[in-house]
Amino acid sequence: MSGSLAPLDVLRRQQRLLEALPLAGVDGLLVTALTNVRYLTGFTGSAGTLAITPSSVTLTTDGRYRTQAAEQVAAVGLSEAVTIVIGGMDAQREALLAALADAPSVGLEADHMTWAQATAWEGRLGRAPVATSGLVEELRAVKDQGEIERMRHAAAIADAALAEVLPLMAATGTTPISESAFALALDSAMRQRGAESVAFETIVAAGENSAKPHHHPSDRLIAVGDPVVVDFGATFEGYRSDMTRTFCVGGQPVGALREIFDLVSASQAAGVDAVRPGVTAGSIDDVCRGVIVDGGMGERFEHSTGHGVGLDIHELPWVASQGTAILEPGTVVTVEPGVYVAGVGGVRIEDTLVVTSSGAEPLTRFTKEVAA
Repeated sequence: MSGSLAPLDVLRRQQRLLEALPLAGVDGLLVTALTNVRYLTGFTGSAGTLAITPSSVTLTTDGRYRTQAAEQVAAVGLSEAVTIVIGGMDAQREALLAALADAPSVGLEADHMTWAQATAWEGRLGRAPVATSGLVEELRAVKDQGEIERMRHAAAIADAALAEVLPLMAATGTTPISESAFALALDSAMRQRGAESVAFETIVAAGENSAKPHHHPSDRLIAVGDPVVVDFGATFEGYRSDMTRTFCVGGQPVGALREIFDLVSASQAAGVDAVRPGVTAGSIDDVCRGVIVDGGMGERFEHSTGHGVGLDIHELPWVASQGTAILEPGTVVTVEPGVYVAGVGGVRIEDTLVVTSSGAEPLTRFTKEVAA
């Protein structure tokens, strides 16, 4: 599949980071967050550190990854641009210190390092490092074409998998299925369709459990008349999808549950329509929350409207009331308002969208038809 997708421009990512370093007051950066190491080199191992300066890029890891590191760095076209050092911890530290020797000011990823680790690096460097925050993460917020295509494919895998297993829910009147069994079937369908893993632990919440936003699937049987929240995603070549649909088993919801479905649907549609370049992430939350507040259930919408998605399931920008990030083409965000009422049930509807030059394109496309 990779051959049919646009390549990942990893060298340009390094160049963009180098352009950002002076603005952060540093001449070099020690990258310790594994997701950021992957973003800048293509390396996916469980142990690795990167030192980047205008004159060199050095990746260190241990012998378990000797072959993998070389293959993955080469696969993104960086064999000549990245020096790979394989060895024990002492050898790795010496290589990193040598790579940073000519950088008068060295930044550390403060969000991914303990105080003890930062203090140890200060002793090794022989000079006070600079605490940086979000340098790589801010670059990751805007996706290139290769990233978007991988996320679109991950979303298509998830869409198809849900279509395949949804009849299991519809059959609960004669053959009941538990939340956990439905989640397992959905996870398996994604893997069979090419997902390398699930994007996060799949949520299946039926009946009274649907009022718990992050319910863990249980042995509770899904029954006719239940609202069922299904929140899930696939991972393809490291990039994730994220989608939530809420169904009513056996027909249309009635009474208070009908009102909740209609309110959340209106909120989510308004939020999706508001996603476009030039707006703040916080304004999307305002739009969604305003619909639910006007419907008299503002206190039942107890989480933010959304978040960025990419190599991590939650990343910049945060689509929350105080979100100040300005959306631009290539930004990927979720829009997922929800209302949760104990004793009645909960509804959440979520799509992942990529901002375009004129608006937004949904990556998740599964129907929002309520009846299952």
